[in-house]
Amino acid sequence: MSKYFLEVSSLVMRFQGITALDQVSFTLEQGAITSLIGPNGAGKTTMFNCVTGMYTPTSGAVKFDGQDITAAPAHQISRHGIARTFQNLALFGGLSVLENLMVGAYLQGSSGLLQGAFKTPRARAEQKAAEASAYDVLAFLGMQDAAHLKPSELSYGRQKQVEFARALMQKARLVMLDEPMAGMSTAEKSAMTVLIQRVREQFGVTFLIVEHDIPVIMDISDKIVVLDFGRKIADGTAQEVQSNPAVIAAYLGTDH
Repeated sequence: MSKYFLEVSSLVMRFQGITALDQVSFTLEQGAITSLIGPNGAGKTTMFNCVTGMYTPTSGAVKFDGQDITAAPAHQISRHGIARTFQNLALFGGLSVLENLMVGAYLQGSSGLLQGAFKTPRARAEQKAAEASAYDVLAFLGMQDAAHLKPSELSYGRQKQVEFARALMQKARLVMLDEPMAGMSTAEKSAMTVLIQRVREQFGVTFLIVEHDIPVIMDISDKIVVLDFGRKIADGTAQEVQSNPAVIAAYLGTDH
């Protein structure tokens, strides 16, 4: 079994002759916060889609906790313990915040569609447990006041927090956040940073984060992987990445 929690090996993803990922390899340590950075079009979201089963890579391999998940469908990968958020909000506008979180718990259920439709005792018990869990997550995040609001009644930053909360409802061991700070105020970014660190410390969750806010990434990350035009050009600590000439040239700029 691999000593790494997530291992991406020589991953290639091509779309009709366009190479979005070109022999990308990197690893995640369990319990670490790893960030994936790079200019727009570098391949970051494509990498997320390959890891979570939304895309099947052209070649290469993805292993999670020692198991090969390269060709596994998205729902199966979720059951392995991987959850993600999206660059653009994917909340259900017609549901309350509480109900959006309860959707995240459905993967943990076992009652099935028919039992759920007919409200069998097992389905009712699972719904009650999901609701209690959703309240617990909202309390942990300090968002109890938003439980019965619609997402549209919240600021964009708080909607991002709801999406983060829904990922936590899946009881995932690896949470992948796609631009969690986008559209947030400085105060909201600080709050999100604290939440990520609290979840890691209290529950041992491993994080893989795509984010454009470089000061936040440099502050929060144990390890940073840098992509440029679909290729990995560097990985290491914040200090190592900041001083890497290839990263300075391709992304951070000489001012940094």
